[in-house]
Amino acid sequence: MGTDMLKSFGSEIRNLRMSKNLSQERLAEIAGVHRTYIGMIERGEKNISLANIAKIAKSLNIHIYEIFQRIECQEMN
Repeated sequence: MGTDMLKSFGSEIRNLRMSKNLSQERLAEIAGVHRTYIGMIERGEKNISLANIAKIAKSLNIHIYEIFQRIECQEMN
């Protein structure tokens, strides 16, 4: 992923997490990843693997494709 895509992805993960009233720590716990990893993703600092995208999407109760659709819609506006 390019830097812009990483930042857009991370921003969307942050939006989804906050809409579900989850802390980074709680999302990390549910997804089985470290809290600092969630922070790095949200800041666009980490090139996240598909496996971890799937874990986080499942933890947020959203399909992977929906995350990317939301990013695409934001970029069109």
